[in-house]
Amino acid sequence: MTIQQLITEHLDNWTAADTEKKSGRGRSSGNAASVYGIKKLRELILELAVRGKLVPQDANDEPASELLKRIAAEKAKLVAEGKIKKSKPLAEITDNEKPFDLPVGWEWVFLPDVSEYKVGKTPSTKSSVYWTNSGDGFNWVSIADLNHDGSVFETTKQITDKAVSEVFRYEPAPVGTILMSFKLTLGKISTLEVPAFHNEAIISIYPNQSIFKDYLFKVLPARAMAGNSKSAIKGNTLNSESIAALMIPLPPIAEQHRIVAKVDELMALCDQLENQHNNAAEAHEKLVTHLLGTLTQSQLTNTDAPLCKRGAGGDFNWQRISKHFDSLFTTEASINALKQTLLQLAVMGKLVPQDRNDEPASELLKRIQAEKAKLITEGKIKRAKPLAPITDEEKPFVLPPRWEWVRFQDITKLITDGKHGDCNNSLNSGYFFLSAKDIQNGKLLYENARQIEQTEFQEVHQRTGLESGDICMVNTGATVGKMAIAPDHPFTSKTTFQKSVAIIKIIRPHIDQRYITNFLIAEAPNLLKKSGGSAINNLLLGDLKMKLVPLPSTREQIEIVTKVDELMAICDQLKSRLTAANQLQQKIADVMVEQAI
Repeated sequence: MTIQQLITEHLDNWTAADTEKKSGRGRSSGNAASVYGIKKLRELILELAVRGKLVPQDANDEPASELLKRIAAEKAKLVAEGKIKKSKPLAEITDNEKPFDLPVGWEWVFLPDVSEYKVGKTPSTKSSVYWTNSGDGFNWVSIADLNHDGSVFETTKQITDKAVSEVFRYEPAPVGTILMSFKLTLGKISTLEVPAFHNEAIISIYPNQSIFKDYLFKVLPARAMAGNSKSAIKGNTLNSESIAALMIPLPPIAEQHRIVAKVDELMALCDQLENQHNNAAEAHEKLVTHLLGTLTQSQLTNTDAPLCKRGAGGDFNWQRISKHFDSLFTTEASINALKQTLLQLAVMGKLVPQDRNDEPASELLKRIQAEKAKLITEGKIKRAKPLAPITDEEKPFVLPPRWEWVRFQDITKLITDGKHGDCNNSLNSGYFFLSAKDIQNGKLLYENARQIEQTEFQEVHQRTGLESGDICMVNTGATVGKMAIAPDHPFTSKTTFQKSVAIIKIIRPHIDQRYITNFLIAEAPNLLKKSGGSAINNLLLGDLKMKLVPLPSTREQIEIVTKVDELMAICDQLKSRLTAANQLQQKIADVMVEQAI
């Protein structure tokens, strides 16, 4: 079977398994959802290329041994003319060192046999005289500037004439030079489109003119990854000894050209497959978003009927969605969108049926107001500043009968955040000072939590006063919106928080805190703001107090929570099956690659 047949006859296998979402599209960009099967297919193409299995050999081709003789004669001539230094002889490659057998006419060589290379430098970052932002300096390439299998047109940093004369003392690498990282991000490779210097984690590569440069460009990354690498802090790294020991499979020069042409042809086919897959995924995501959006946007006269009992009249699409459930919710993104929609439907009163015998929320609200007045009289909470009445213009959707719109402040005893500043650590004090990182998967984690002095704890605790049932919500940073309900545990009364966590005390038992957490998750995208010129999302407590909350009876709150839990468990089962299927598809792709080699 040819490689083209392997690709075209097994398209479903190559495109079935996705890797994690990444930023970019295509081989040379870093922003697309890379498809695992196609990634393995690209690796297979290059592996077959370097094993001589991608294109047929031609008995009329001059063998690589003759090519090596010419290279050796040319190097000897340059040494005699004083143009290059005589390099230290490399040991012969033994049969035990050869990773695999090569076709007739090919030879195993070390990188220095066919190419010169140079390790770069980094001028002292503490010396401002070496660096410039004026735009008239010399380009200086770091690993971040490399664009894998692509080109470098510009660099993020530039160096001065002084850096060139005092640190580098040689000319920049010219346009067309191959650059490859050999530390941390091993094997990242690009071609220079501007003259540039580079750092010490990169080598500039100058193939002998008898070698087809594009062939070396294709095969070097894979050979570097297979070379004598050792673990580094991140990724892998090679050292000067292992770079010199990199073994390259060298075909005849004519076959080098044939290999590069075939690799380019097959990689273009992979690009097409990946683009088609990503376009289909994007279209699928748009379809799911649109259909789910119709669920939350539809306004039916019969608002007493729950989602599962409503008809398909008007623009209401639940019947269409449920009919095609298995084909719609086939990705993690679509399942997450479904979960978010279910939460939104829950707080809109569209997930469970209303009971005409339920107490109206207006009566519940009266009891809450009486409870808050009692707590104020007893000095247990402070009187809050009255908020503006709710106008019709503010209401985002029509509520079912017997529900009421309330402001979040109306149903809470306290909305505050943790300490604005730090505390002194005190090992084994038993008083905990948690931050955003200590809220995970709906729980407060104490395993690595800081402990502080009792006096400092009491100062913060007077304001936060964490109790069982309180909602703890991350209000700033990368994980804003994460929540946990404080458990009924001895640690709870000895816990307080840093500023990054908000504490929300609900009026219980009239309000179910789980209903409120579902509401907060559903509304999270509408609660976040960038404040103070920051690029980071924040949850502003003042906005949270003003936020409108759709309030049903206490009984219906509990019923909604039960239904949400039931449906979320189904969504999680869908995700688990999806993960298992994806892992199976990845294994199939792996096996196909192994069998092809």
